[in-house]
Amino acid sequence: MPKAKKSGKRQKFDYNQDRKKLMKKFIKKCNPRIENKQVRNAWDDKKSMARNLQEMGLAFDPNRTLPIKKSSLLGKDQVTKGPAGIVTKPYVINQLQEEADRPEKDSKTLSSDLIEYAQYMVREHVDDFKAMAMDEKNYYQDTPKQIKRKISEYKRCHPENYSAFIASLAASLAVQ
Repeated sequence: MPKAKKSGKRQKFDYNQDRKKLMKKFIKKCNPRIENKQVRNAWDDKKSMARNLQEMGLAFDPNRTLPIKKSSLLGKDQVTKGPAGIVTKPYVINQLQEEADRPEKDSKTLSSDLIEYAQYMVREHVDDFKAMAMDEKNYYQDTPKQIKRKISEYKRCHPENYSAFIASLAASLAVQ
């Protein structure tokens, strides 16, 4: 029976391989970066992932944390219980809860061109979306529904700007 070709060869040191890069790559693979700041600060590298999460009061295995009742053939429902862990780092849960309770900022804005377009259409045609679709400034040939959607998006993203525009429009109509 023949032997494998390289089984008898002794290993040679590879001078072209960068050992420092290899070590960094290995460490990065073994210890991935934890994105959440609160969890990263409370993490202990000497403990396992399950133990770390248990001490923080977080679930490692959701199937154990929230068990599903298993119906048996005898008619009794059995509930699987997970190990009751002691939470030694409750501040992590509190910080996560505070972060979740903060309202999220609506960062969506519209381009200045779209704002000008919506203002022009409202100024010229008020609520007549069919006339807006026929307007010569409707370069992209938007349908009445698309124009209506763009104007409502303008109202939603910039409510104070829109209300100021409508007030100035009403004032200019009152003067005429």
